Amino acid sequence: MRAVAVKLSRTSYEYAQNLIKAGHSVRDERDDWSEHQPSADEENKFIEEHGIAEYARWHLGIDDEKDESTKGRYEFPYGDFRDVHRCALLSAESRAGQYGHKDIELAAAHLHGMIDQGS
Repeated sequence: MRAVAVKLSRTSYEYAQNLIKAGHSVRDERDDWSEHQPSADEENKFIEEHGIAEYARWHLGIDDEKDESTKGRYEFPYGDFRDVHRCALLSAESRAGQYGHKDIELAAAHLHGMIDQGS
């Protein structure tokens, strides 16, 4: 059985870095993501208004085996469509490590480090 084909989205990673540099980040706590994460309805509304490509930019992971027009293709969200959240990055870093997605784990760690350093 082949491993899940989830890889780092370089476009999303660069977008997140630019958001943090521009001050669009929230220095929240590890467990806050359950409260700060957009609901399925909020995700659907965002896609309706901005399109799936913009939705994809808010996720560090892409599953190549899923259709690019579906939400399921995009994994490891890092924000709420306005700001990058430290809690989302900590969650992504932990989950990526558990599933062996080293590139995503390292990207999330770098982004959360940027927030911690205030850049």
